[in-house]
Amino acid sequence: MSARRLTRTRLFAATTVALAALSLTACEGDALTGSPSPESSSSASADGNDSRPAGGAKGDAHQTGATGDTGDTGKTGSTGSGSNGSAGKQGNASGSDSGSGAGAGKGSGGSDAALPGKCSASDVRITAAKAPRPINHLLLTATNTGSKTCALPQYPAARFGEAQAVPPVAESSKPQSLTTLAPGESGYAGVRLSSGDGSGENGYTTTALTVPFEDGSIARVTLPSGGVYVDTALMVTYWQTDVSNALEY
Repeated sequence: MSARRLTRTRLFAATTVALAALSLTACEGDALTGSPSPESSSSASADGNDSRPAGGAKGDAHQTGATGDTGDTGKTGSTGSGSNGSAGKQGNASGSDSGSGAGAGKGSGGSDAALPGKCSASDVRITAAKAPRPINHLLLTATNTGSKTCALPQYPAARFGEAQAVPPVAESSKPQSLTTLAPGESGYAGVRLSSGDGSGENGYTTTALTVPFEDGSIARVTLPSGGVYVDTALMVTYWQTDVSNALEY
């Protein structure tokens, strides 16, 4: 082989090595810069892995939306509040019943506490009759001729004739309460006219008897025929509901 040909062969070999070295350097540069190959880029796009930044951002946005849906669960809390409201309504209903019960009780108590009015001469007719015993006693009978229940005075403040004072009352005859008369009912009082042994003084006979009432009205009572004899032993009892109680004194 000639020297020229040998030189050309060596030059060609050197050129080939240089080109190969340049090619290798270019491949290594691509690997170092991280440039994706067409095949790897297609694969990432197909499987939609989170390795894609854009895809990852979309996924995060979707999850945030899901959290918003969870926030809707707060409506359950509203339902709980509604339940409490129902309980409140029940409490109001209970309070209403209590209020109705308290009102009814008060009305009933007021009715029970009502007392009958006082009798007057226009409501009551008083008659007088001599008692068979004890002697020298008069029985007064007061009958309610009105349409309403009324209460008699504690005792008859009887005035015989022109007497200026009313007779004393036998305190031992006092009942536990006032004698109350319904329409048609009667009350009774006994009157001791004079002493049985003649120990009384200033005696006189009269045919007039008046019985005043607390409202200022006066009942005029007709005495037995011939009138009655009275002296300083004159005494009356409290009005009674029973005849026997009125004549015990």
